[in-house]
Amino acid sequence: MKAVLFDLDGTLIDTAADFIRIIQGMCRDEGREVVEAELIRTQVSEGARAMVKLVYPELAVDDPVFLAHRQRFLDLYGADIAVDTDLFAGMYPLLEQLELQNIPWGIVTNKPRGLSESLLAALNLTERCAVLVCPEDVSKTKPDPEPMYLAAKQLQLPAEQCIYVGDHPRDIDAGRNAQMYTILAAYGYLPLAHKDDLAAWQANCIVNNVTELQHVIQQKLTLNNAINT
Repeated sequence: MKAVLFDLDGTLIDTAADFIRIIQGMCRDEGREVVEAELIRTQVSEGARAMVKLVYPELAVDDPVFLAHRQRFLDLYGADIAVDTDLFAGMYPLLEQLELQNIPWGIVTNKPRGLSESLLAALNLTERCAVLVCPEDVSKTKPDPEPMYLAAKQLQLPAEQCIYVGDHPRDIDAGRNAQMYTILAAYGYLPLAHKDDLAAWQANCIVNNVTELQHVIQQKLTLNNAINT
């Protein structure tokens, strides 16, 4: 293994608090029942549409009124993208260790590029991130392996020499389809429909926190070095 790739929201960066703030604010502005924070958290990886649907369940997602609310949500998020957002606990030391070992790390996400770049800039990660692949960069997004192959190509590595870490079944499917070593981040924003049977995701490994993640990554890197020497 010669590189580590991460999903963004719920895997590398804990963005839920800002989404919760915005969605609950929209509820209060509309005089609607405030959606519980934990329910919002489970929908973060499903994207803006799923989160806004929590506020306006009666509207079809192609309804112009719904689309206007979705755009308002995106505007609010883009304006204050990292008020309560930070890397997951323990992630800074993990990235620092990878960098000390000259192991590149990057991101493959379904989050739009503009928002992804703004978030990385706010957390001073832009220059440290070796590759960023977003939906605009490919014709097919995760769970298709195309984004994974593109990230590996930009790193000038075979896909099978990359580790991919994610918190959604589409992350694991995409990584597995690209022959990457897949790690399920069970500390992330696991979708309700899939959180009760994590083994069914068929990841190579499941970790419950970043400490476990760091241990698994270092184990794979050490094993790789031992095989190559």
